[in-house]
Amino acid sequence: MPPSSQPSGPPPGTRAARAAVTAAAALAVLAGTATAASAVPTADSAEAVRYVALGDSFSSGAGMPEQTDALCGRSSANYPTLVARALAAASFTDVTCAGATTSHMTGPQGSARPQLDALRPDTTLVTLGIGGNDIDLTGVITRCVLLGYVAPYGSPCKQSYTLFGTDEIGARINATAPRIEAVLREIYVRSPRARVLLVGYPVLFPDDGTACRERVPLARGDFPWIRDEEKHLNTMLAQRAAAHGATYVDAYGPSIGHDVCKPAGVRWIEPEDTVEAAGFHPNAAGHHSTADAVLASLTR
Repeated sequence: MPPSSQPSGPPPGTRAARAAVTAAAALAVLAGTATAASAVPTADSAEAVRYVALGDSFSSGAGMPEQTDALCGRSSANYPTLVARALAAASFTDVTCAGATTSHMTGPQGSARPQLDALRPDTTLVTLGIGGNDIDLTGVITRCVLLGYVAPYGSPCKQSYTLFGTDEIGARINATAPRIEAVLREIYVRSPRARVLLVGYPVLFPDDGTACRERVPLARGDFPWIRDEEKHLNTMLAQRAAAHGATYVDAYGPSIGHDVCKPAGVRWIEPEDTVEAAGFHPNAAGHHSTADAVLASLTR
């Protein structure tokens, strides 16, 4: 039945079981409990993985070494690459691109072709990390930093986005939901055999709502507000995944305690542009965590 008629998703039965075997073997390699040679599935034990990665800068690895596409901020060590390597993918196409919105799934992004053009009828695995730029997450953080200098102990950014009694960011998130749905439906049209994973966003600011103005000059009251808006975004993504037969990958939960306020070596999100990653983006440890979460999701 067409994706618009009912929730779409990966075919049940042996394909799902084979995907679980493949992912379990990959997790064993990453965990160091098996050798790559012994864990890589054979043609008899698992279907060949044909993987396409779609998404924005949180998927592309913006600013993370080594950059393989400067225009898209794509790194050779991003989580899609780690997943493809762990699964010994028969084919792997990474079209993730910094700045991408849902509109760039079916439309060009500068000189980059629409990301969904990378899909094929024989694609078996798709990861999609999108939505943050639809709500202008970077612009929100920039505005909050500027307002933090004006009123460091209040919630000036929250107040500016709720000035007329409506949560503007919440409204943007709600408006993004049908766009996510449209992308998921189109993925299933182009790759009907694919297992689709919708990847959420990792923790940015402390989950307990504490502030770290010495590291990020937000107003104290805006730290928990941005946290709540990010949780709202992730909740929306999880709901859209469930409604359309995709698997939601929780990148937030595993990253709690590794937010931007933590010191180097502990944090998985960089507070500014560093040699590790672009500001307010995951570093190598963050991408490794998301790769683990993707692989674990494949076993469910």
